[in-house]
Amino acid sequence: MLGIGVIASVVGIAIAFAIDWFPDQGSTQAKKIDDLYDVMLVASVPFFVLVVVVVLFCVWKFRMKPGEEMKDGPPIHGDTRLEAIWTVLPALLLTGLLIYTYIELVDIEKKKPNPLLVNVVGQQFTWTFSYPKGAGTGGKAITSNQLFLPENRPVEFQVRSEDVIHDFWVPEFRMKIDAVPGISTSYRITTVKRPGRYQVVCAELCGLGHATMRQSVHVVPPAQFARWVAKEKGPAVPGGAKAKPEDVTAAGKQIFAGTGGCGACHTLADAGSTATVGPNLDKSLANDTRESILKSIVEPNAVVTPGFPRGVMPANFGKTLSKPELNALVTYLVESAEKK
Repeated sequence: MLGIGVIASVVGIAIAFAIDWFPDQGSTQAKKIDDLYDVMLVASVPFFVLVVVVVLFCVWKFRMKPGEEMKDGPPIHGDTRLEAIWTVLPALLLTGLLIYTYIELVDIEKKKPNPLLVNVVGQQFTWTFSYPKGAGTGGKAITSNQLFLPENRPVEFQVRSEDVIHDFWVPEFRMKIDAVPGISTSYRITTVKRPGRYQVVCAELCGLGHATMRQSVHVVPPAQFARWVAKEKGPAVPGGAKAKPEDVTAAGKQIFAGTGGCGACHTLADAGSTATVGPNLDKSLANDTRESILKSIVEPNAVVTPGFPRGVMPANFGKTLSKPELNALVTYLVESAEKK
């Protein structure tokens, strides 16, 4: 049994390390959590194998043979020394693992200097990200449907919900926390020095549109983050009587395909999107007026396309998009319908 257990443990640990369990490491905390997971594997696999080997050996060695159906095992007291060993050893192992885990988790949660503060709001079925004044945004608050972070920078997320319980999770960061109505929760990460694009995932079942509650995370070089901040601080789209129609349309297309996140749910050939979560806009826009398109954006539950459930499309675009942005988006959608 000992020989079989050792061989099976070595094979089991090798297989566990060979499997690529996790996505890329997008934060410095991710490596520590992955290392913690590896330590747990090395500690748990041999005990799991030992228990299974002993059970299987007993099933084979002490199985009931023909004619022994009415027999009972001999009355035995047991082995006190063996019982003490199998109680003390696991207790020591668990204590060691608990201490190691505590040290790692405290280190992960340590506050770093000069963190970038990001407010995260969950709402059926979307995420909204805001950067308060003085939080690395040059003195002006910024709100976006996309999460932009500079690489190699400490970040503190303040998370809350507008309706039901959600869960803010970026798999590459390895950290997640519930967004609970009425309170604010938080956690800290430090982005790695490697640009990447990840996804925000809601990890708490929150309704019909739960599976669609995803937004993009852009970890970019500091200079690119500064350019994004400067762009967001300025007028998002051309406005006023002097705005060129083609510039407004181009801005609307950018909102649809990018910051607005519309292309993640809808098909629209002109924008190159093929998603099927929401109605196919190549078909549904044909008979819509400018007023009805605007109402569908800011009051998505007023009229729901047959075949699609109510309550899936976020109802906060009237808050997250400014009037010029809404105007540009509607203008683009109207012109896209006219091209058909």
